[in-house]
Amino acid sequence: MEVDFLMGKKHFLVGLLLLLVIMVSQAFAAETVELKVGASPTPHAEILEVVKPMLAAEGIQLRIIEFQDYVQPNLALAEGELDANFFQHIPYLEQFAKDHRLDLTYIAKVHIEPMGVYSKKITKLEQLRNRAVVAVPNDPTNCGRALMLLQQANLIELKAGVGLLATEFDIVKNPKNIQVRALEAAQLPRVLPEVDLAVINTNYALPAGLVPTRDALFIEGAESPYANVLAVRTADRNNQALQKLAQALNSPEVKAYLLENYSGDIVPAF
Repeated sequence: MEVDFLMGKKHFLVGLLLLLVIMVSQAFAAETVELKVGASPTPHAEILEVVKPMLAAEGIQLRIIEFQDYVQPNLALAEGELDANFFQHIPYLEQFAKDHRLDLTYIAKVHIEPMGVYSKKITKLEQLRNRAVVAVPNDPTNCGRALMLLQQANLIELKAGVGLLATEFDIVKNPKNIQVRALEAAQLPRVLPEVDLAVINTNYALPAGLVPTRDALFIEGAESPYANVLAVRTADRNNQALQKLAQALNSPEVKAYLLENYSGDIVPAF
C-alpha cells in the first residue's frame, strides 16, 4: 500500500510539473509578439538583424521582409501587410505619403546614407566631357536630392527655391551641357559602366561593391538632412512593441555597429 501511495504521489507530482510547463509555455507564447518589418537588404536588414536578439529578450519576434524597390514597402505598410518598414529617408516618406494619401509617420531616426557621384570612366569631375550622360534616381525626392548634389559639385545650377522636388527641367545653368537620365534607383549601379556619371544611394552602392568614401567622386557631407527612419502607420505610433523596436534601433549597440562596420559610409543619426 505504501508503495502504491508513493507511486501515486510521484505520478501526481510529474503531472503537476507537466501542467506547469504547459502553462508557462502558453503564457510565453501569449506574450510573444511578432513584428513584420520591411527593409532594403543593405544596410537596413543588416541593422535589423543586430536588434533581433535584443527584441527577442523582451518577447518580440522580429520578422524581416526584404524589398528591392522603394514603392512596395510603403504600400504594404499602409495595407497592414507590414507593421513597420525601414528603408527610406524622411523627405521620401513624406512625399510618398502625400502623393498616395497614406497615413504614415516615423518613430525613430536611425542613420544617414550619404548619396555619392560615381564613374567608371573618369577619376575626377574636372575630366567630365561636354554633353556627358549623368544618371540619377527617377523617384521625385531622390531625383531632387541628386540634382542638388550635382549643384553642390558645381556641375549645374538649379532654379532658386525648387529644393527637393527639382527635376532636370529646373536646371538653369549647365556649363557642360550634361544630359540627365532619370532611372530606377536600383538600376543605377548596373548602368554605371554605360554612363559618364551616376548619382547612387548608398544602400544600392554597397551591394554593387562601391565604397562611398573611397569610390565617390563627390559625396554628401555628414550634415545631410536625409535621415533613414523607422516608418509606421500613424495609428500605431504608440504601439509598445514598435516603440521597443525604435528604442533598440537608437541603442548604443546599433551606434557601435554602424561605426564599426561601415567605415563612415553610413553614419548614426541619433
